[in-house]
Amino acid sequence: MADKVLMKGNEAIAEAAIIAGCRHYFGYPITPQTEIAAYMAKRMPKIGGCFLQAESEIAAINMVYGVASTGLRVMTSSSSPGISLKGEGLSYLAGADLPSLVINVQRGGPGLGGIQPSQSDYFQATKAGGHGDFKMLVLAPSSVQEMADLTVKGFELADKYRMTSMILADGTMGQMMEPVSLEYDVKPMPEKPWATTGTKMEREHNIVNSLFLQPDALEKSNLERYERYKYIEENEVMYEEYMMDDAEICIAAFGIAARVAKNAIAEARNKGIKVGMIRPITLWPFPTKAFEAAAEKAHTFISVELSMGQMLEDVKLATKCKGEYMLCSRVGGMIPSPEEVLAAIEKANGGAK
Repeated sequence: MADKVLMKGNEAIAEAAIIAGCRHYFGYPITPQTEIAAYMAKRMPKIGGCFLQAESEIAAINMVYGVASTGLRVMTSSSSPGISLKGEGLSYLAGADLPSLVINVQRGGPGLGGIQPSQSDYFQATKAGGHGDFKMLVLAPSSVQEMADLTVKGFELADKYRMTSMILADGTMGQMMEPVSLEYDVKPMPEKPWATTGTKMEREHNIVNSLFLQPDALEKSNLERYERYKYIEENEVMYEEYMMDDAEICIAAFGIAARVAKNAIAEARNKGIKVGMIRPITLWPFPTKAFEAAAEKAHTFISVELSMGQMLEDVKLATKCKGEYMLCSRVGGMIPSPEEVLAAIEKANGGAK
């Protein structure tokens, strides 16, 4: 059995990134993700890596762009308002087809909001990371182990598809401590013939750029990128099904909300209510087919979120509005309790207790 160590979620991300081969980290302090930067500040100099606290979030994401263009693994992290500042850089990374890993440990908003956990950056991550037509791979952990596992997975997917992977965690995931195994069989980085590594006069110059002055060239670039996205949607979807075999009520939840929902589901099952859960692990690509299948037997879908119902819209789209829909949420840094989720389940069951 692999040895485990007790770690905070933010620290598990940082150590997993190092194990995955990341030797360049650029960031800026903001709660509740600051431990990632603090951990990197200690570890990177000891392993010959580069830690740099940038003068702003905008500077940090553009430093990521520079290192990514050389083909090396690079990471930045922030929390909600800081990710907004990175938006332009995220679009530039997409336009230049550069792989990188971005961590968002969400806090309440909008605006400065608060420093407590939230999931209200769902739309930003899955639909509007920055301007223009592009997507990011969005991975949603629900344990400290997954914080680490999906960090390694995020780097591998970013390299495979030449795009940004984002870990979309909430403040609770970043701050909580759990035992975690950090033993990985890390895949070697693929060849990157496009990288700006110096030619040694042995090949043509590589140019990394997101500027296309000819509209037909820009259109071709976008169409090719979306062909890649279509392949990802068919081949890289990750989700967990929990007690869905006979479920007539389906809960949709990710992150800390999914952990709360499991407790409520166990209690509801004890009362004879047929309820289960689909937990998206990839928020993009969204597990549309899993929800389509659930809609054949479930009459009600309950989205449990730390937002005003952002994921619920994707659940409705995936199920083609075949059932009834409910939202069980808390916002502003609040987390739904198992009792609140159980009450929603009982209401969906016709009030039976």
